[in-house]
Amino acid sequence: MPVESMKILIVDDMPENLRLLRAVLQGENFEMVEASDGAQALAILEREDVDAIISDILMPRMDGYRLCQEVRRSERWREMPFIFYTATYTSPGDEQLCHDVGGDKYLRKPFEKKALLAALSEATDAARRRPRHRAALPSESDVMKEYSERLVCKLDKKLQELEEARAALQQANLELESRVQQRTAELNAANQELESFSYSVSHDLRAPLRHISGYIDILLRDCGGQLNETHLKHLQAVHAAARTMGELIDALLQLSRVTRAEIHRRPVDLSALAAEVLAELQQSDPNRVVKLEITPGLNANGDEGLLRIVLANLLGNAWKYSRKRPDARIEFGKIPGGEVETYFVRDNGAGFDMACAGKLFGAFQRLHGLDEFEGLGLGLATVQRIFRRHNGTIRAESIGHQGATFYFTLDGGNSKQAHDPFTS
Repeated sequence: MPVESMKILIVDDMPENLRLLRAVLQGENFEMVEASDGAQALAILEREDVDAIISDILMPRMDGYRLCQEVRRSERWREMPFIFYTATYTSPGDEQLCHDVGGDKYLRKPFEKKALLAALSEATDAARRRPRHRAALPSESDVMKEYSERLVCKLDKKLQELEEARAALQQANLELESRVQQRTAELNAANQELESFSYSVSHDLRAPLRHISGYIDILLRDCGGQLNETHLKHLQAVHAAARTMGELIDALLQLSRVTRAEIHRRPVDLSALAAEVLAELQQSDPNRVVKLEITPGLNANGDEGLLRIVLANLLGNAWKYSRKRPDARIEFGKIPGGEVETYFVRDNGAGFDMACAGKLFGAFQRLHGLDEFEGLGLGLATVQRIFRRHNGTIRAESIGHQGATFYFTLDGGNSKQAHDPFTS
């Protein structure tokens, strides 16, 4: 059926997309109102009468999923036609989720005027026929399993782009030292790849997490009163898992930034940095009694911001893994002698099995269970990459699970004559 004269609310945070929709609808008997995200759209709906909504999915403050949920919750707007439109790179589950949250139609960019007019007509007809109560939602277990598997698969693939790109870059640096222009071009290409990876992590990998949260909101809204305590605990566990995945994504982003951060070398007072980090740890846990020993006057040449990340991770681990000891002790110092200055962080905490020492600096590698000590398994991987950027080294030892010592060098740690605390 032909679309009648309508007042349409268009919701999109990209000005070029708004211009595209205006161009597509030009010449039709429509009045158009624009909003940059879901929150602004709700404010417009409160003060203006609107006949239909066309909304993007991914937007700041409030995305399209949440906007559609709010519209369907309202007695005033519940029957309003709601059309989602989004880019072609979205995940396969987007269309199903759009329908599950209450959307009438789903379009992919770019689209022709004919497709949009047909969607408006069908959405209007669907709104007129819509029952007062929506059908029951699908089981959350199957949905969560699907999205979790897809997220893990995508994360594995992205980490493998990154590792291959880094290996290629290292090989190029060895072979093309005399060809500065070509090496610069390859470095720029690698940086663009890493920028693309960072965007993919922050954008594409967060979308499934939004799906998980969206389904949890739907289940609590429509089925909360029907769930027993066990089922509610299951939903809370899913929510906690999604939050943990978000923290992992943030940690991966920091790892990526550390890998490509520009080094600004200058003299750094390591003793002062260590004292600041330990003071912050004491403020976070003021009831703990820990014996702290910091050798004064330890200085190095390096990037102060990155070296602060190093000490925050090493001293933070010492603080964490010694918390079960009533006589906890943490020490930061330097091994005397040797052509290369070797620093160390030592504690008398839980320690680790030396047979597994090779796993310490790998991403997502943990030698203790989460029920013993919290953590994501990315701190030492980040530390190792910072030392590589400084042409340094880091190694660890633990004897009989009686504490741990981390030794590190800066600038020249790869020298054959470097002091090795394991053979001294």
